[in-house]
Amino acid sequence: MTTRPRTTAATPATTSQGAATAPLDALRAHLETHLPPAARAWLRQALEEAAAHPGIHGPISVWELRLAEAGRRCGSRYADAARVLVLHAARADPVALTRVYFQGTADERRAVLKALHHLLPGPQALPLVEDALRTNDTRLLAAAVGPYAARHLDAHAWRHAVLKCLFTGVPVEEVAALEERARGDAELARMLGDHAAERTAADRPVPGDLYRVLALTGSPHGKES
Repeated sequence: MTTRPRTTAATPATTSQGAATAPLDALRAHLETHLPPAARAWLRQALEEAAAHPGIHGPISVWELRLAEAGRRCGSRYADAARVLVLHAARADPVALTRVYFQGTADERRAVLKALHHLLPGPQALPLVEDALRTNDTRLLAAAVGPYAARHLDAHAWRHAVLKCLFTGVPVEEVAALEERARGDAELARMLGDHAAERTAADRPVPGDLYRVLALTGSPHGKES
């Protein structure tokens, strides 16, 4: 079970994890309130088309075209939320999500990762999360460590995802259920301590986020010295 950050109806789609954690009805209400009339009309039509013709049809489905248009139609601030809603309306299954992820742009890949929590109860899409965690694209990494990863990544992979965030400068606030999963994790504490020692030995600064996560593990060394 994941821990959802507290959000308000006015902001769920504007935060980096908003499109992953906010309920779908809250995302839809937010866009209905904030999009200009032309973009609002486009979104309504896109959702109707996706609902009427779900799944994969031929080389490209109409809803996949709408995913590609979302940034231009809704603007970068709201595109993630719009894409998540389109994916949900299209009832995208693991096959469709995999196709969009590997054939789409970085923005579309990020939307797929944010939509996983809303679309799939099981771990079928973990290969997509694992692929994103191998990149150094910080926006993709931030999307990859959302609620779906919190629910389905095993302990080993999750620990390395946290370390990857620290390596690349992704704020640990992006890691869904961080406090819940880090609590009492002695192996994570050891890994963090080793990483801090390596950086100190190399005369490199230790990220403040590392000490924050170390404290969450309950380690007696979980404070900056």
